[in-house]
Amino acid sequence: EKLLSDAGKPFLNRAVSGLYPPGSIVKPALAAGALTEGIISPEKKILSTGSISLPNPYDSSRPNVFLDWKALGWVDMREAIANSSDVYFYEIGGGYKDQAGLGAWNIKKYLSMFGFADKTGIDLPEEKTGHLPDPTEKQGGRDWTIGDTYHISIGQGNITVTPIQMAVYASVIASDGIMPYPHLVRAILDHNKKPMEILAYPPKQALQFSPEIFKIIKEGMRGAVEFGTAQALYALPIEVAAKTGTAETGEKKKVNSWSIGFFPYDAPRVAFAILMEKGPEVN
Repeated sequence: EKLLSDAGKPFLNRAVSGLYPPGSIVKPALAAGALTEGIISPEKKILSTGSISLPNPYDSSRPNVFLDWKALGWVDMREAIANSSDVYFYEIGGGYKDQAGLGAWNIKKYLSMFGFADKTGIDLPEEKTGHLPDPTEKQGGRDWTIGDTYHISIGQGNITVTPIQMAVYASVIASDGIMPYPHLVRAILDHNKKPMEILAYPPKQALQFSPEIFKIIKEGMRGAVEFGTAQALYALPIEVAAKTGTAETGEKKKVNSWSIGFFPYDAPRVAFAILMEKGPEVN
C-alpha cells in the first residue's frame, strides 16, 4: 500500500509511460525543418546577446522578453546546436525581424516526423503517446501567440514526450533518417529453449531529408561534445555526438535534464536517451 501510494510512482515504467517536456533536445528536428523549408542556410549567423524582445501590445513600456540561457554571440546552425542557443531557435522557429520562422504548424509537422507524440510500437505495455500543441489550442484560456511558438521552438510549453520516443529520435538522426521499431523480444522459445518464432522488426519508416541535412545536425551534436553543452562526454574513450536539454517542471529549482545522442560518431551503433527527472537547477 505504501508503494502504491508513493508520490514518486515507483511502479511507473518511465521509459515508455513517463511524459516529460523535452526542452532543447527538440532543436535538431527544428534545424532539419528550417533547412528543408529553406528559411536559413547553415552558415548564416544569428546574434544572441542573451535575449530578444517583442513589443507588448498592452503595455509599450514593458516589452515581452525571451531569454537565452546565456549570451552566445554570433552562432551559425552547427554552433547553435552545439551551444544550444535559444535565441537562434526562437528566430528560426517563430521568426524575428528579417529572419523568417517555421511557424507553429511546421514545427509540429517536423517534430511529428521525428516521432514526437507518436507511439514507437515497443513491445511493452502502457506506452504513452505524448502531446504536441498547435494554435488551435487555448493556452491557459487565451489564444495562441508568437510567444507560444517561441516556447515550443525550444521544447517548452505544452509538449510532452516519452524517453523511448527520444531514443528513437536519436536513432533517426544517427542513421540518416531510418526510424526503427524499438524492441526487447527477438524470439519466442519452447521449453527446450529452441526458437518457435523469430521476430522481425523492419524499420518503421525512412525520413526523406537530404543527407547533407543530417550531416550538419550530426556535426552540431558532435560539437556539443567537443566544445558545447555536452563536454562531459568528451573524456569517454569513444567519440559521442549528443544534444542536451533542460525543461521546467513547475517546481521551483527543479528541472528535467536530458541528454540524447549516439556513438561511435563516424559509424553509429548505439543511440541513447538519458533523463534526470526533477534534478536540481544549476545556474
